[in-house]
Amino acid sequence: SELRRGFEIGFLIVLPFLIIDMIVATLVMSMGMMMMPPSVISLPFKILFFILIDGWNILVSGLVRSFY
Repeated sequence: SELRRGFEIGFLIVLPFLIIDMIVATLVMSMGMMMMPPSVISLPFKILFFILIDGWNILVSGLVRSFY
């Protein structure tokens, strides 16, 4: 039960970041910047997204709720 909940939380955390990676990689390639790694551009967006959605609060509250 706890392991299942942990995988659910992990999946819900990774999914938006994966979408951000895909969008940034598509934009970088469409602009013709082949040598620019997409992770250089997407990392600030991921950090900003995590802060804007109050990621630590969501993460900790999900872990606490999984124990009850």
